[in-house]
Amino acid sequence: MSHTSKLAIHGGEKTKTTPFGTGKRFGLEEAKELLEALEQNTLFYHFGNKVKKFLADFNEMYKVPYSVATSSGTAAIHVALGAAGVTVGDEVITSPITDQGTVIGILYQNAIPVFADLDPHSYNMDPASIEARITSRTKAILIVHLAGNPCDMDPIMAIARKYNIKVIEDCAQAYLTEYKGRLVGTIGDYGCFSTNDFKHISTGDGGMVTINSGEEEDYHRTHAFADKNYKRIGASVDRTPSSLAPNYRMTELQGAVGIAQLKKLDWLCGRRTELGNKLNDGLKDLPQLTTMKIQPDNRCTYWFYMFRLVDGQLNCTRVEFGAALAAEGIDNRLGYIPSVVYMQPMFQNKHAYLDSHYPFNLTGINYQLGDCPVSEEILRTAIQVPINEFYTDQDIEETIEAIRKITLYYSK
Repeated sequence: MSHTSKLAIHGGEKTKTTPFGTGKRFGLEEAKELLEALEQNTLFYHFGNKVKKFLADFNEMYKVPYSVATSSGTAAIHVALGAAGVTVGDEVITSPITDQGTVIGILYQNAIPVFADLDPHSYNMDPASIEARITSRTKAILIVHLAGNPCDMDPIMAIARKYNIKVIEDCAQAYLTEYKGRLVGTIGDYGCFSTNDFKHISTGDGGMVTINSGEEEDYHRTHAFADKNYKRIGASVDRTPSSLAPNYRMTELQGAVGIAQLKKLDWLCGRRTELGNKLNDGLKDLPQLTTMKIQPDNRCTYWFYMFRLVDGQLNCTRVEFGAALAAEGIDNRLGYIPSVVYMQPMFQNKHAYLDSHYPFNLTGINYQLGDCPVSEEILRTAIQVPINEFYTDQDIEETIEAIRKITLYYSK
């Protein structure tokens, strides 16, 4: 054991003794927009102007021709899947380390989630693993830009073109994230965003889908799928749907808040990138840890920060490391989710619906421990610490100091 500072958990001096920086996410800008929304005397997106303005501003920021507003990020993904034509018995390849919201839409379309393994350092989908999972049933690849770090999109898009399958980007954690100078969410066929209260910007709940083909018909199909397959474009309304679609409409109240929130996004993401890169740089020389891998021509906007403990390099368990870090004053979480998605009871029991094995029984698919060994290792060895745009440079410096202190103390 190294002779270093006594840990706070053992009675030593605590590293972080001052509160982390905080700030107000909402203010008079949002209140002004909300008041204007109420004064319209309608809160329905088709009649009001707030959702339309929110989308117009978003389209301009992202340089996309079309986007559709939804009631949540989960809804955005479902809408994109519906617009992409994903249907009964199709397979959709996605990440095993993600929120449930990524897979809900797949199963609601009665399609089958198939999980590709991840890169051990970026925590994003490995293109080689994606290609190995493709079958005659594969209809789409639903990639997840985890924690604001972009997936390796060039090979993924090449694979998609080779097999003529759609690419949907889950950008819920990846606002203003860049892959080789291009904004994620504009590279695949559709980009899906979330504005729930735990994302970079918040409208309480909400989401958006970018339509990147530039085709008006594609936009109309996506727009309709978010609104019961009714066609509400301009003055005309067609209420004779030819197939089933959910009601995932955004309200004018959400749109109003979104207008004000978007104005803060550039600063907010810039600050997160700055702080996250500082954290990465402060830890990358420690052989006992592996840090987040951000390619030099990419930009990560750090929805959170995750590092991994290297097996055999430390005289402590991950639980002990996390407890020591908390004692130093640094909140943390072990891994990201309790287990890879395919080990959840819903997948192990093949029960998307009560008392039914549908749609899993359409293919006879099985989900087993070891299906994505790298992903399982990531969750077994990872520790997550939060990043917030209101944190000070001192907050990040003390976080680095605490992690280094514990790492060196337990170093073999």
